[in-house]
Amino acid sequence: MSTETGGGIGNVDPYRVGLYAVLVGMAAFYLTPIESGLVTSFKTNTAVVETAPFAPPGGSGLTTEKWQAAVDALLRGMGNSLLYAVPATILSAFFGSITAYGLTITNWRMRYKAPLLALFVAGIFIPYQAVLVPLSQFWAQIAPLEEWLSFLWAAGINNDYVGILELIVTHVAYGIPICTILFRSYYKNISTEMVESARLDGATLRRVYRRIVFPLSTPMFAVVLIYQFTQIWNDLLFTLILVATESSAAAPVVLILAGLGQSLEGQDFGLRMAGAFFAALPTLAVYIMFGEEFAEGVAT
Repeated sequence: MSTETGGGIGNVDPYRVGLYAVLVGMAAFYLTPIESGLVTSFKTNTAVVETAPFAPPGGSGLTTEKWQAAVDALLRGMGNSLLYAVPATILSAFFGSITAYGLTITNWRMRYKAPLLALFVAGIFIPYQAVLVPLSQFWAQIAPLEEWLSFLWAAGINNDYVGILELIVTHVAYGIPICTILFRSYYKNISTEMVESARLDGATLRRVYRRIVFPLSTPMFAVVLIYQFTQIWNDLLFTLILVATESSAAAPVVLILAGLGQSLEGQDFGLRMAGAFFAALPTLAVYIMFGEEFAEGVAT
């Protein structure tokens, strides 16, 4: 009877206590930089210097001017980034799905599939830096592109936006390999009996994809859309090559953010932090919208 007294203290599981302590420590480790950046975005320049990074600004050091300035500076770039990030994400996911369908479910001989699959795997490991010079030379040689789009410039659209089209094509081409591999790993687990039954009923390859494979791909589409949108939204290298300057009418948000808060007097850390959080809002929105499907797709 004496072993059951003491308010349950003797029943404490040391392993569980240790586990919770580790989890709390990890949460603090990862959230402290976010908290420091967030409170810095609400500090005046004086408060940034006089207070610790993670300390609240206090009454006299609190300001929202940094956020107002960041929104005013980045709003145009936010729209430009959406112009290429959304279509590039959707197109690369769709083409990756179709390609994976062809490499997984269709009846090809392995000796034909293997070399193609090897090319897609190799495409994943090509670093951005390795293609910057060929990429700039390629688009420099596509001179008729601006002539083909002359009707847009005649309508009053700035011809700097040809860089947006170049970014869309570039990110789609660069994203297809990783999207293909992700979808292929998912399609390998699809029931072959269901696909074979549809073929016996006379369904074509296109109809099998549209009626069976595509509806079952929702979880993996969520994974690919979140991954691709985040990669494209945060990319700076391709933007520097194809758009070049933050003063361009088509400058994306990452290009403007790179120079935000810099002046001869030094760096405005509060403005930079406010800009960083504002620029991250679209990626956060995508995670929230597709979070449940993302978890399902990762677990599959």
